[in-house]
Amino acid sequence: MVLLLLYHSILLRVAGAGDSSSTDSPGGSLRRAHRDRGSTMAANFWTSSHCKQLLDPEDVDLVPAADRERGITPEEFRLIKIHMSFHIWRLAQQVKVRQRVVATAIAYFRRVYTRKSMSDYDPRLVAPTCLYLASKVEESTVQARLLVFYIKKMCGSDDKYRFEIKDILEMEMKLLEALDYYLVVFHPYRPLLHFHLFVLAELQVDRCPICRLLQDAGITDLTQFAWGLVNDTYKMDLILIYPPYMIALACIYIASVLKDKDTTAWFEELRVDMNIVKNISMEILDFYDTYKIDPQRGIPEDKISPVMNKLPAKA
Repeated sequence: MVLLLLYHSILLRVAGAGDSSSTDSPGGSLRRAHRDRGSTMAANFWTSSHCKQLLDPEDVDLVPAADRERGITPEEFRLIKIHMSFHIWRLAQQVKVRQRVVATAIAYFRRVYTRKSMSDYDPRLVAPTCLYLASKVEESTVQARLLVFYIKKMCGSDDKYRFEIKDILEMEMKLLEALDYYLVVFHPYRPLLHFHLFVLAELQVDRCPICRLLQDAGITDLTQFAWGLVNDTYKMDLILIYPPYMIALACIYIASVLKDKDTTAWFEELRVDMNIVKNISMEILDFYDTYKIDPQRGIPEDKISPVMNKLPAKA
């Protein structure tokens, strides 16, 4: 019970701290994004716009009518989102932004397509614009001209991916409206880090028998492995469906199983719904089994090109 109370205290601090930094946009176009934050950074996940906008899985996979008319199937809809998530990640590597910026950008990208069609909002333009917007929100601003430069460098002669600065700036306004100016995104990284630090802190004062079990299980190794799993969850829509701390727990659970570490007692002490943790875990493992994607190259060109060709030609 002591562990449970301490853990809940940690969770409250994690949720209270939030995962997004304040925004600052020339002309004030992003200031409305603060309306769900109040006057401080004490936004709790459970009262945040992120929590209120969590969706059912079937709503996330719903293909907009305009895309269905172009012959895009639910599976192809998922493939495009995976492909463009890789595109955001590769572009982010070029402009050298933090992982949290990448995660926020992908969350925006995926949320947009629960509301808008790919036929009307070209994912090849939406992806870099989401990265541009996320870099502002996370106070790690990347210049639009730098994004345009690296897009041209990455995509070479493929004109379908080549856009100008004005295209990104115009799409930014459309995305803000599509997102209803709610830009707060909580991520599993901070809960995962706090789980790790919590265990280490309890071990220092030797008041947590359950934490000693995690020490025996190799907490540092588990956390590092789970961190990589969290990165991979952004190739999926989990961030739109589940609370981030549950995604973090699912990644710890997978890591403990794959590393053959017994964390049963620790999870029992947390009193979380293990059915949800295991369901998320199965979704992650099913994703790996279904797609078998090269972590560096993404979806093979011969598989994604026919799908991308179903999108409208670049205006």
